[in-house]
Amino acid sequence: MAESRRYISQAELESHKKPGDLWISIQGKIYDVTEWSQHHPGGAQPLLNLAGQDATDAFVAYHPGVAWQYLDKFFTGYHLEDYSVSEVSKDFRKLAAEFSKMGLFEKKKHGTGILLCIIALLFCTSVYGVLCCKSTMAHLCSGLLMGFSWIQSGWIGHDSGHYQVMSNRKFNRVAQILTGNCLAGISIGWWKWNHNAHHIACNSLDFDPDLQHMPFFAVSSKLFHSLTSRFYERKMNFDCVSRFLISYQHWTFYPVMCFARINLFAQSFIFLLSKRKVPNRGQEILGILVYWTWFPLLVSCLPNWGERLMFVVASFAVTGIQHVQFCLNHFSSSVYVGPPSGNNWFEKQTVGSLDILCSSWMDWFHGGLQFQIEHHLFPRLPRCNLRKISPFVKELCKKHDLQYNTASFWKANVMTIATLRSAALQARDVSNSVPRNLVWEAVNTHG
Repeated sequence: MAESRRYISQAELESHKKPGDLWISIQGKIYDVTEWSQHHPGGAQPLLNLAGQDATDAFVAYHPGVAWQYLDKFFTGYHLEDYSVSEVSKDFRKLAAEFSKMGLFEKKKHGTGILLCIIALLFCTSVYGVLCCKSTMAHLCSGLLMGFSWIQSGWIGHDSGHYQVMSNRKFNRVAQILTGNCLAGISIGWWKWNHNAHHIACNSLDFDPDLQHMPFFAVSSKLFHSLTSRFYERKMNFDCVSRFLISYQHWTFYPVMCFARINLFAQSFIFLLSKRKVPNRGQEILGILVYWTWFPLLVSCLPNWGERLMFVVASFAVTGIQHVQFCLNHFSSSVYVGPPSGNNWFEKQTVGSLDILCSSWMDWFHGGLQFQIEHHLFPRLPRCNLRKISPFVKELCKKHDLQYNTASFWKANVMTIATLRSAALQARDVSNSVPRNLVWEAVNTHG
């Protein structure tokens, strides 16, 4: 006689969502991923964020078909009572299965090899300009080229963090360390930890680290309530300094973006020197040290401090383009407060993202981020296939009356600045008073 199934309620599942006690549901079966969270390649944060609820859609989005065979060892023996699947989720899973049958997750073409050659050419040309040319203009151009090489290396790091861009995992790891740590000075380990949390909790003000830029930026007045960041585990205080800076954020946005990589340097160091478990910490630190050896040495080869400063500013400012791109896709989209929900994965990913309209010949410029909705729904999909699946995603959104937000690059910038300006004006007039310093009073005396 077949053994009868054992069931638990949704309320009981929700009671298992804290560190040391993590349960999730996948297709109605309950899994205990407490121990696995310490070894999960995507880090513990995604499991913490989705614990206590159904995570089927997120699992489908992030894992290849072979991953299903490893679930049994985490099975608790329980099934979720009254488990049901929405029509949107059914269609999303069918679409993912169809893309898999078409081989789209495996077809990567030769984009990575070509891109690596372009990066090497940009880097070598920049170094040649510094070492072998005496013209100030040549040194300026060298700084610009170095910035462009960092942008393209950023796309390699982004892609390799989502799927295997090289022939095997070892080479994939080498590409990550070389293009991220060694060439750009940014820890690929930190980026994966941060970026996975962003994908799972897209546009949650307290769970998505990509929206937590206090005291410099706030995309919503909800941040004026000093929310606690569930990612950084600290309070995002809205004090007099924050109010002052945010009140002018629509003016400071582009200047700050020019030097945003300084924050990435700082976050990399904080991550690698922290007490948290960091996979391959030695490799990561060694790669960072390589960057902080060759880059200062290269800058020191310039003839005077004026040109050295010019080179650094030029290279940093160019990469500001990429930092702006990161913001365009989400800053003007819908935001919310609270943990992500696995039950409306498709809806949250689409409403929280914005596609950038561009011709196919400009795809190199956006690095795949122009199809941000598609990328968030299918993060394992190689960027060369994102344009192919866009019509299918658009049709699915239309079928279920869901937003499919698009804008030109120019319009996306306008929308982002408008969002920042709206929050800035609210920061000036917010009813909850905070202590004001003399600088605030001096600037705002005459409006």
